Amino acid sequence: RAAAGSGRSRDGHQRNCSDRRVCRSTILYRPIDLPHAGTYQCGPPRPLKRHTLPVTDKLRINKFFTHHGICSRREADRLIESARVTINQRVAGLGDQVGPGDVIARDGQVIPWGTAPLYIKYYKPVGVTTTSESHVPRNIIAEIGHPERIFPIGRLDKDSSGLILLTNDGDIVNEILRTERGHEREYEVSVDHPFDQTFIDRMTQGVVILDRPTKPCRIERLGPARFRIILTEGRNRQIRRMCQVLGYRVLTLHRVRIIHITLDGLVSGQWKPLTRVEREQLFLAVRRGSNQGAT
Repeated sequence: RAAAGSGRSRDGHQRNCSDRRVCRSTILYRPIDLPHAGTYQCGPPRPLKRHTLPVTDKLRINKFFTHHGICSRREADRLIESARVTINQRVAGLGDQVGPGDVIARDGQVIPWGTAPLYIKYYKPVGVTTTSESHVPRNIIAEIGHPERIFPIGRLDKDSSGLILLTNDGDIVNEILRTERGHEREYEVSVDHPFDQTFIDRMTQGVVILDRPTKPCRIERLGPARFRIILTEGRNRQIRRMCQVLGYRVLTLHRVRIIHITLDGLVSGQWKPLTRVEREQLFLAVRRGSNQGAT
């Protein structure tokens, strides 16, 4: 926030509240410096990929940030409220609409339009934290080391392993995570002692966690203390909490499938882009046209 009477925001930008212009130096803008944008960690820079189709529609300024894989809408709102975002040299306001003809900048750095959408699957090992925060040891972004700016879709606990999807397409995140869509997630789980049919029945029907019951799910026994479970919702540490309520402790939890996407072709710690078929099936599942995100 701007200090009282100083005319400056917290990061030192000069503000003129009468016309909401931002002036910080004789060079008003410079290209944005994204850590993963168009640069390999151990190699020369390369040009950013672009959409194969032009972006023509207007969108809200906070959605612009998620569309370009920079941050969440909530984080974008905080940037806007702190007067760190400009549109055509004017400080942005919440709800402002932008289009390809506008120049959007954060902290004086221009954010280019049209970074290509990316969809990646990753075999997360135990010990990797699902966060975009760079200061967190073994965060998922550093572990993958992708040259473009990406972020995870949903979460997978640090002490869990298996499939997680990452993207720079902020719109598809909510489409995948929306509970009412009933998208399946499949896990293989082991617990600390053998269970009986009563355990299977209660888990299948739903268990009260965090003050409300879980949705019905499907369970298949894999061994005396191992089972496969298919959920259509993704609440915080859901499987671990469900087992705990019934007197069991999860020893291993491994996700093998999200919707139709599996770990096929990956070993622990590896990632690869979704194939054309996987992308088309994903867009069909979230009710998008098959021509969206084609890269």
